[in-house]
Amino acid sequence: MMRNEDTRVRTAVMRHATGKRKLSPLDQVRSRHRVGARSTEAAVGSGESVRRLSSEDERLLKYMLEHEQDFIDSPAFYEADAEKDIYALGDEIQLPDTSWYHPVMDDISATSRTRTVKSGQQVILTGAQEKILFHKFNYARYRIWKLQQEIWARASKRPTPEQVTEILGWHRKGDEIRQQIANTNLALVLAMAKRTRMSEVDFADLVSEGNMALLRAVDKFDAGRGYKFSTYACRAILKAFSRQGMKLSKYRQRFPTDFDPKLEKSNFVESKRANLEKDAAEEVKRIVVDNRAELTSVERTVIEHRFGLESTETEKPMTLEQVGQIIGVTKERVRQIQNKAMEKIRVKLEANFMGESEGEANGKPEPATSR
Repeated sequence: MMRNEDTRVRTAVMRHATGKRKLSPLDQVRSRHRVGARSTEAAVGSGESVRRLSSEDERLLKYMLEHEQDFIDSPAFYEADAEKDIYALGDEIQLPDTSWYHPVMDDISATSRTRTVKSGQQVILTGAQEKILFHKFNYARYRIWKLQQEIWARASKRPTPEQVTEILGWHRKGDEIRQQIANTNLALVLAMAKRTRMSEVDFADLVSEGNMALLRAVDKFDAGRGYKFSTYACRAILKAFSRQGMKLSKYRQRFPTDFDPKLEKSNFVESKRANLEKDAAEEVKRIVVDNRAELTSVERTVIEHRFGLESTETEKPMTLEQVGQIIGVTKERVRQIQNKAMEKIRVKLEANFMGESEGEANGKPEPATSR
């Protein structure tokens, strides 16, 4: 059998050499593909079986073996059935539809500024669903880190075929969840980019910077703190917009074109921040006056007197003690009522800002610290 195979190979070589049989273009492509496939075969461990990897997987594997994986730690990762318990949750979470996301085309359209995402196209995650997704995402990154420690502990510093399959599998699983979280919050980037338009920054560049900030926020967010991801991501995106504007401003200072006295006299960033604060204050006043946040009569009374919504510009807002005397409670009780009312107002304000019908947030987030 082996002799017959050698005979066929020699016959094919002789035909090719004498020009009696030429390879077709398709055969040439297939031949090059077979050669390329064989070239990607590499032994991933000394004296072990051969693992065939694509060029993309080879680059990814090389990167993961050179850079330690970061993750947000959790005690649940070290339990006996951690993988089974964590990935058994949240199967009903709906995947987002991103077919509506065309930021550059939206910028060209004259009516795009007043257009919002249809509710049927948008997925709004609850706090519990966000916690499940982030738990799965960080567990996948934890498993990558654990495999890295096992590989680096070996004398050869090289993975076994089983470790290669496992580490690439966990990377793909974590990346899918990361994309799901980011795609679910794309509306946040687009809404903030339209509200924070900078004349010196191209809209497409602004959206691109916001998308990168959103991905970084996914990597750094700690869902165990109990905060809403949209609130944390909002701060990260605004910081990215600010950095983009400052970077372009420094560039224009180094390479000036024309002198404009108006730009010399005004500070764009400060004036933009002042306008945003003014708009936010007016929106809060409308929410209280129209009672969109469904405040009780006592809560409305506290807010109106504490922040002087009904008073003139010359009148000062009342203190906690003064408001307590009006409604007949202690100043500590006034503080509690005020905090509860402000929470309702903040939730409504965030819902209006996002263009959603409803939403919730649990407080001002703190930057998450990774392991």
